[in-house]
Amino acid sequence: MYDVELKDLNKKYRSVTAVENVSLDIKKGEFLFLLGPSGCGKTTTLRMIGGMEQPTTGTIRIQGEDVSHVPPEKRDTSTVFQNWALFPHKTVSENVGFGLTMRKVTKSVIKEEVAKYLEMMGLDEFGDRFPNQLSGGQKQRVALARALIVKPAVLLLDEPLSALDLKLRQQMRFEIKRIQKRLKVTTIFVTHDQTEALAMADRIVIMNNGRIEQIGSPTDVYFNPKTKFVSDFIGEMNFLPGKLITKNGESATIALSKNCQVNVPCADTSQLTDNLVVGIRPEKLFVKREPIPTNGGVMLEGHMEEITFLGQLLRFHITFGESMMIVDDFGGVNRALRYQKADKVYMEINPKDCLLMPEHGETL
Repeated sequence: MYDVELKDLNKKYRSVTAVENVSLDIKKGEFLFLLGPSGCGKTTTLRMIGGMEQPTTGTIRIQGEDVSHVPPEKRDTSTVFQNWALFPHKTVSENVGFGLTMRKVTKSVIKEEVAKYLEMMGLDEFGDRFPNQLSGGQKQRVALARALIVKPAVLLLDEPLSALDLKLRQQMRFEIKRIQKRLKVTTIFVTHDQTEALAMADRIVIMNNGRIEQIGSPTDVYFNPKTKFVSDFIGEMNFLPGKLITKNGESATIALSKNCQVNVPCADTSQLTDNLVVGIRPEKLFVKREPIPTNGGVMLEGHMEEITFLGQLLRFHITFGESMMIVDDFGGVNRALRYQKADKVYMEINPKDCLLMPEHGETL
């Protein structure tokens, strides 16, 4: 059963198309992320689901009911906004119970439910405080409790962690995911933060220019990106221009330089053109002093340009021809002592870790 169904959804503002032909089914209890850069249409899509925006064309169904033009207060959804939107003149308990008060639930039931949700959020000692007496993380929990207490069919989260500092944001990721799994509420979370999506989502919908580029699990979109945009937006990717040399059944030999060729797996060699791009993740490259490959690897000769200490890893910037390669080394900070700027080094790649794609369009 699907809790949310979007069919051919479009939204235009005069001559500007914000969302184009979006179709999507969201399962009951799923934690789904809408991910993409600013202006990609993710927030507009969320707002149409919640009723804050009306679609130009297309259909929105919530638990089987067509709500495409139903006002937000009559939809079975709750929204947590980026700025939390708490009532400053109401206590934490009054903020949390506001939705039940509007539904004319009895005071005894409201009191019981508020106590339950404050305890769930770790706020049972804060019921009498006002929002200006709370930290950012506490305000976030109050907003979440207020949204959940009315037991919506669908919870909508519009970049709710963006105002928090890094450490608190990481803590709240865990808390929100824990609560979502406990309550099994269908949740749609909008963000431009790829780390947030990879850490929390059941599925990720990646959007670009108003359209869906790819839908999949975090591991699927990271390891099997379908377009060059997705491969670059999710994580980081080194892109190397290449020339097609030969097609070999389910692989292709690509020249990366005059003296370097790599045989890259390819499911459909019929789609290959002469000019291609080979993509490889920074963590899949290994820096060496000598051009001695292991396990069928291919060696790329380059020069060390920069070494950056990032705590748990070292990041190397290495030139290869006209390309600047990023290599992430998790092997320990002492490795930095082995290299200096302008050193000649070699980068080993395994062809199985490479993605093959045209200069534009889908990966092959």
